[in-house]
Amino acid sequence: MGAPQEPGSPLLALLDRYQRDFPLQPQPFRLLAAQAGMSEHDLLASLAQARADGLLGRVGAVFAPNTVGVSTLAALAVPPPRLDEVAARVSRLREVNHNYAREHRYNLWFVLTAPDRAGIDAALAQIAADTGLAPLDLPLEREYHIDLGFALGTGGPSRRPTLSPPAPRLDDGDRRLIAALNGGIALQPLPFALLADACGLAEDGVLQRLQCWVASGVIRRFGFVLRHHELGFRANAMCVWQVPPAARDAIGAALAGDPAVTLCYARPAQGAHWPYNLFCMIHARDAASARSEAQRLAASHGLAALPQALLISTRRYTQRGARY
Repeated sequence: MGAPQEPGSPLLALLDRYQRDFPLQPQPFRLLAAQAGMSEHDLLASLAQARADGLLGRVGAVFAPNTVGVSTLAALAVPPPRLDEVAARVSRLREVNHNYAREHRYNLWFVLTAPDRAGIDAALAQIAADTGLAPLDLPLEREYHIDLGFALGTGGPSRRPTLSPPAPRLDDGDRRLIAALNGGIALQPLPFALLADACGLAEDGVLQRLQCWVASGVIRRFGFVLRHHELGFRANAMCVWQVPPAARDAIGAALAGDPAVTLCYARPAQGAHWPYNLFCMIHARDAASARSEAQRLAASHGLAALPQALLISTRRYTQRGARY
């Protein structure tokens, strides 16, 4: 991995500022280069290096959950000696885009995305057959805050209410565009022209579709997708609580407004082996900080007496954009 960018560098400021609201126009990198006082060539070279270093995952769309595809959070209780082997089997599936080891009996957690629920079910069945372990399936019931843009400085992404738009009607051109966006746009002077060629559409049609999806909330944000571990957020904690159903939404909304919370959503309890129905994520510099923030959250929001668990990540096996 290359050396991290110095705080205050023009590149880091751009990465921070354009985690959302990336210019949806034919020559976006020329505009960004001018803002940074750089040549377009130098900016593209710097972005390519940031991607090679692992800091920049891609430049592209983060779609709102369950709008252009279907997703679920799943987990396995893996015997510790098998953890790396099972994680490798899970990560090989195209549907899996995040895969982490965590401190819990359910110690392997992963997100699956597919065009429809049948694709999710097939992937989970394949995991069960490949590993001999029964996956815990926790589809999203309600989101309170899902964004995962990381503010690196004063110019970073502001915290905004998250929209939950209805799933759009997609034609064949829309689906080709979504598929072509899987890896993000090219680090080239005319990225949207290349994207249009890849999906068989006109460039202006591609830009109009993207602008429409951003405006409607189908695209939660379009811009630089950064990797939190490489940014120094090396510990993430999944906090879960068993909350009375009547109080769940009010507590979820309150947690969503806390600056420490990067994700907050409701998922179904699954009986005594997994009784929790409210989840939030904390990303911190280290595990001790994550634990401290989790304790503060529980105390601040009246959750300390409820059944709960704290699952600190211990290893990242896979982190990539969802592939639709």
